[in-house]
Amino acid sequence: MKLHNNIYIALLLVLVASACKVSKDIPTPTNAAPEQFRNSVATADTSSIANLPYKEFFKEDAIRDLIDTAVKNNYDMQIALKNIEAANLLYRQSKLGNVPTLNLNVTSQLNRPSDNSLNGLQLGQFANSSHVEDYTVSAGLGWEADIWRKIANQRRAAGAAYLQSAEARKAIQTRLVSNVAQSFYRLIMLDTQLDIAKKNLALNDSTLRIIKMQFDAGQVTSLAIQQAEAQQLVAAGLVPQLEQRINLEENALSILTGAFPKAIARAGLLKDMKIQDQVGTGIPSVMVSLRPDVKSAELELLRANANVGVTKASLYPTLSITASGGLNSFKADNWFKIPGSLFGIVGGGIAQPIFQRRQLRTQYDIAMVNREKSVLQFRQSVLTAVGEVSDQLIKIEKLQQQYTIAENRVRVVQNSLQNANLLFTSGLANYLEVITAQGNALQSQLDLATVKTDQLNASVELYRALGGGWK
Repeated sequence: MKLHNNIYIALLLVLVASACKVSKDIPTPTNAAPEQFRNSVATADTSSIANLPYKEFFKEDAIRDLIDTAVKNNYDMQIALKNIEAANLLYRQSKLGNVPTLNLNVTSQLNRPSDNSLNGLQLGQFANSSHVEDYTVSAGLGWEADIWRKIANQRRAAGAAYLQSAEARKAIQTRLVSNVAQSFYRLIMLDTQLDIAKKNLALNDSTLRIIKMQFDAGQVTSLAIQQAEAQQLVAAGLVPQLEQRINLEENALSILTGAFPKAIARAGLLKDMKIQDQVGTGIPSVMVSLRPDVKSAELELLRANANVGVTKASLYPTLSITASGGLNSFKADNWFKIPGSLFGIVGGGIAQPIFQRRQLRTQYDIAMVNREKSVLQFRQSVLTAVGEVSDQLIKIEKLQQQYTIAENRVRVVQNSLQNANLLFTSGLANYLEVITAQGNALQSQLDLATVKTDQLNASVELYRALGGGWK
């Protein structure tokens, strides 16, 4: 009875001790993000475009179809999914950390000592045999009491690693969605610029024919023809250059979608692409909860807290309970006779590390340093994310101003070109004025297409910077 009481007291002490944490966690910093983004409009609305699934954020069917294909077939995405599978297996294994181990052992042994040895003489004298047989089948059970929550912290660390792998997949998807959309917009920009170059080339051809007619009539010199031909070659040279860039962009976009280089189906020009009118950024704290790389940094702090607990627990005693039992006999025909062959052993032990050349203490100190580093990395990830959002807000604001200026410039040079053509055909303007007007019209239209594309890409990049694209 007294023995039973001692066992109950020992188990009670184990349970009480296991409820105590040997280390205190560092919480996630709550002041890592500012109250609002720079260049954002102060508002009580905390909604963010990052909450929108990409199928709602993008209005063009062609972009949505490309993104769907990329998310399914892109090899970086598939590798990320495999990483999640591996992390999940490790996490499931960690859940079994406090489950007793059970080993089955079957042995058969024959020992023949020397006839001239003491064992041999005694064996021959008392057992009338020259050898000893030993047959054993046993099961061994071992269990380590999680007194200092070492196993629980190992499980926490594995769980955080699994969640980090999921966040890594989200981060890859947000970048993939952004890259596919921006590549598509660049492709549409190149189509638009190619259309502009071909129309300008046709206009140059018309102007060159008129100048040649004037040369035949003796109204202009050969210099006029040379100048017109030079301007025509500028527009002509843009066509193969733009066609090359279109093919290269198609190849890059194909690879993003997990396909071999091929033509990309699309329709429309830049004028058909709509700038996103939803640019709600919410507040930085919302971004922190949505953006995968920031969430991963937060999980890294969780892992670091768990690792501190594991290394700290390694400095304290370990309580292990073992039990084994089975059948043992020195004759094969008696091996499985019960209860005569039954045996059993129960034991318990406490192991306390004494001198290990400071290895365990060093591991604990390193874990503490790594935890402090993870706090800094979390703050850095938030700082970087807030900076990226602020950059895109500035771009969107200034690109709108640039687009207005570029649009007005196109309108002015188009009117100038029309007037120059009218004056030229009526003999009131010379060929240089027409060539200059055509060059200005070409460049202004190309610049307008570039600014429009930059606007589209800035809205996409803002969506990614806020943590959108993984839904």
